[in-house]
Amino acid sequence: MERSSTFVKKYFWQGQTLSESNRNEQEKIPLNASFDEIFIIKHRRLIGILIPLVIFYAAWWSLAIRYDLFELFPRRYEMSLVMIFGATVAGMTTEGGGAIAFPIMTLVLKIEPVIARDFSLMIQACGMTAAAFTIFWMQIAVEWRSVFFCTIGAVFGATFGFTYVDPLLNASQKKMIFVSVFFSFALALYMLNTRKKRTTFFKIQNFNAWKAMVLVCTGLAGGVFTSIVGSGVDVLSFSMLTLLFSVSEKVATPTSVILMAFNSQVCFFWRELIMADVSPVSWEYLAVCLPVVVVFAPLGSMLASHFHRLVLAYFIYLLETLALIGGFLVVRPDLPLTITSICIIVTAFTFFFVVSRIGARMLDQMQKENQVKNVLLPSDIDMKPVFEV
Repeated sequence: MERSSTFVKKYFWQGQTLSESNRNEQEKIPLNASFDEIFIIKHRRLIGILIPLVIFYAAWWSLAIRYDLFELFPRRYEMSLVMIFGATVAGMTTEGGGAIAFPIMTLVLKIEPVIARDFSLMIQACGMTAAAFTIFWMQIAVEWRSVFFCTIGAVFGATFGFTYVDPLLNASQKKMIFVSVFFSFALALYMLNTRKKRTTFFKIQNFNAWKAMVLVCTGLAGGVFTSIVGSGVDVLSFSMLTLLFSVSEKVATPTSVILMAFNSQVCFFWRELIMADVSPVSWEYLAVCLPVVVVFAPLGSMLASHFHRLVLAYFIYLLETLALIGGFLVVRPDLPLTITSICIIVTAFTFFFVVSRIGARMLDQMQKENQVKNVLLPSDIDMKPVFEV
């Protein structure tokens, strides 16, 4: 019984990675604190979920009553069920809700990739925004420079992709590109977790211009991929933060949630108001899924902040392996597309492997320089290693 309790505590209730200000706040409540201050400090998690929930529900119920959105549920309820799982995954992992919605909609429900892509962006703009608020309210540690510089690249990448790249691809190609790239990400994450005694940090060390440019380029590539399948900049950002810059997964994950929340809003704006090309079907799916995602995305974010990183990693391995198998079984790609998919997996894995090696060398060099100078890394929360595996 004791071993079981230790196992559960280690992997499923490890504890949240909070910023220094919130940690100090929770450790010591002022003696002269008022009732409302004490209530907020003690119930910060619950309040962080309820605030976006109340806002979104107030808006949804007003529209539902005015336009009778309830009549959509008998026809579109299957996506409400899908997004219970999808929104929880979006909050728990670096993958957005679109990473679940897109393959299920295109491979299982046989929905057009364009509709699935637009719905993924729309629902992420709501659900991941709710999760982002919870992260911000809980003051969970985030690498804000990654959010800023990746967003710069992602905005340009997404608009370019919507205009020039997406029209060049057919439905089968989009499906196989999705499962291939996301499976490559799972391989990269597995490779990351094979590095023993890996020191990780709460932010990018020795930040400079070239590292900012790497983040901009990461956002640019992720934006193009997002324009095709509805998500991608989040997983690329996560990969660069963890593999190249040795940032902890428990920081990279909420960082990617906030990044994807903002970029989903930008992409939603571009598709609906600039291109004016969002299908009414996508709006119908949004109407029946919004009440679900604004609850389960923040809940997933809160739960993930307690889980051991390996639990989240193995969860992603399973999801992407199933998606890849499902892609080949459902699409049944011809030989050229099969070869293309394999090439994408091999190329992406090679890229992630090289990035990982460079990141390991950068970390070794930084540690050697500090040893030569006889200087230790500052011990504050933003600089010290999170944990070693």
